[in-house]
Parts: sequence; C-alpha cells; structure tokens
Amino acid sequence: MPASINSRIPSETSDLRVALFSGNYNMVADGPTQALNRLVGHLLRHGAAVRVYAPTIPNPAVEATGDLVSLPSFAIPGRSEYRVTMGLQPHIRRDLKEFAPNVLHVSSPDPAGHRAVSWARKRDIAVLTSVHTRFETYPRYYNLAFTEPLLEALLRRFYRRADALVAPSESMAQVLRDQRMNYDIGIWSRGVDRDVFNPGRRSMEWRREQGFGDDEIVIGFFSRLVMEKGLDVFSDAVDELRRKGVKHRVLVVGEGPAREWFQNRLPNAVFTGYRGGADLATSVASMDLLFFPSITETFGNVTLEAMACGLPVVAAQATGSESLVDDHVSGRLIRPGAIHQYADALQAYVTDADLRRRHGAAGEQRSLEFSWDRINQSVADTYLRLVRQRALRS
Repeated sequence: MPASINSRIPSETSDLRVALFSGNYNMVADGPTQALNRLVGHLLRHGAAVRVYAPTIPNPAVEATGDLVSLPSFAIPGRSEYRVTMGLQPHIRRDLKEFAPNVLHVSSPDPAGHRAVSWARKRDIAVLTSVHTRFETYPRYYNLAFTEPLLEALLRRFYRRADALVAPSESMAQVLRDQRMNYDIGIWSRGVDRDVFNPGRRSMEWRREQGFGDDEIVIGFFSRLVMEKGLDVFSDAVDELRRKGVKHRVLVVGEGPAREWFQNRLPNAVFTGYRGGADLATSVASMDLLFFPSITETFGNVTLEAMACGLPVVAAQATGSESLVDDHVSGRLIRPGAIHQYADALQAYVTDADLRRRHGAAGEQRSLEFSWDRINQSVADTYLRLVRQRALRS
C-alpha cells in the first residue's frame, strides 16, 4: 500500500468524523434514541467528531448528546409525536460540506436519509446504515398488510446503497439476510446499565403504593403504548388467564397514543404512565414477570432491562427476543398470536415461585454479557473498516 494512501486512512476512533442522520434522536424516548445517544457519547469520549442531523421539537423527551442540527420536517398524521424529514435543504448541504465527514451513519430510511446516502455516494464517503425497528411489519396493525411487499422492496433499495448494515441482534440480522437487504450485515447489539437496572431496585413499598398486596403476582408490561407493541395480544392473553381462574395483577408502565384503548381493555390494571431512569428501574424490578408479545422489535431493550432486574420473560418467538430469551431457561418464547400458549406460560410463572426465581436468575446472568462500551466500540470499529475499504478502492 502506498504510504500516501496509508496516511489518509483513519486508524483510531479519534480520527473519525461521523455525520449521523436520525428520524428520532431526542423527540421521543424509546430504544433507538437511547442507543443513538449512547453511541454518540461513546464516540465523543474517544475523541471522534460527531454531528447529528435530525428533526427537532420545542420540548424533546431526551436531552440530545452532542451537536444536533435540526432537519426540516412535518408531523406524521395520527402519530404527531413522530416527524418525517423533508430531504436535504441547501443550508443542510452546506453544513455537511463544512463538517467534512469521513463516514455517514443513517439510522432511518426517511427522505433525509435517502438524500444523505446520495450525497455521500457522490463524494465517495463511506456509509453505514442501522436498523432499529421492523418498519415492514407496521402495516399489519393498521389494516394495510397488503403493502408489506412494496415496503420491503423500498427498504431493500435503500439499504443496498450503503456499504454495510448493522442490526441489533443476530435474529434480526438473519431476517435482513433473508430479505437480501445488504451483503455486509453485522451486529450492533444493545447494552443495559446495570447500575440502574438490577434486582436491588425491587421495592415492596413502591408496590404497596400502587395498590398491590405483598402476596399478589404482578404481570408487567413496559414500553411505548402503541398497537404495534402487541397490546391486543397482551390483553387477549390476560383475559384468557382470568377465565382460567388464575389470580394475578397487571402493571403497565409507559405512555403513548394507545393508552386509552389499553386501559379500556384492561380496566383492573395499574397504569403508571411514563417512567424513566431509576423510577423505571424500580417499576420494572417490582414486577414479578414481564409479558412482552411485540413482534416489531429488532432487539428488545425492554426484554433485556427486565432480565437485568431478575424477571422471567414471556415473549413472542420473534426477532430480538429470540436472541435474548433462552426458552424454558430464562423465560418462554411463544408463537406470535398464540393466545392459549401465552396464557399457559403466564400461568406457570404466576403459580410457581421457584420457577420464577430460577428463570429470573438465569435472565439476570445473561444480561451481564451486554456492555455498552464494548458494543458501541464495535460500531466505531465498523466505521473504521468501511472508511479503510473505501479508501483502498479509490
């Protein structure tokens, strides 16, 4: 390799100049915003230059990490908490040129993301895309399942234009390989903050404040309250458990546009609304098990945080959960939509304290494998590899 070429290739994280495009960097508190902000924080601590381009709102749910440039956008009809970007305006292109990135990371296949990839391609800049949710499954929850093949084709066109694609779990990566989304697919997993999420957060006093008796078994759910999280399946399985005469209580932690629907379906459940940080950890650790039937997760931060708190998990046999829950060891993986099987799995945990303890302990042990620093450095290493590969081709 000529010395002149070698001298231009970044070799350390501190050599990176990363332009990150996101459809939701700090507007709504969810798994992707947590992952992206933690990644930027890691990069900055290791000397990289980072500039984030994303839609903004006056009162965001999350304090943005790093420099954030606002992208022009409009609210999604019926889901106004999320916004869609409007491409790359001239002032954004000028800002990008002045920043002079050596790698682009695009985390959302929206108009700005598409234009950013085109901008990078014209300038021979490396591009990494990341998958944070299974967009192609969303139409199922809005009576538009017939659009799935078209949406999948559009996503394939977007992701194939990148140098590489990273997914949060091996199960999601395999889905993307099967869908032929890219030929270079790696893993950008998720971590859990063990100082926050751990069994020591369990509080009997907190439970009593919510109206739970010390001997009552609490089935928990925590996430944004949107239909694509499997709220209908959760409700149907809880109804089946009630019909079976299994005594239990339900705790729902979270906020979202489907809260009213969910409360009407589960009138006897306790709804706490949004919780974050230590308050969220106390709420989760004070449950007795987690029931999370969502099939739209690419990783499952909810599942991992519950496991870190020592809870057994009943989840859908789907991407994300399959890479975290060991069936019959740390929880149960049930065929999506199988209401009776979900109810049977819940009954086993509600009625068997030793089973809850053993499977919860196994889940906590598994959660120890997920370190944020190691996980985020793997993304930085991927940036460096892609920049090196592109430099050698030029």
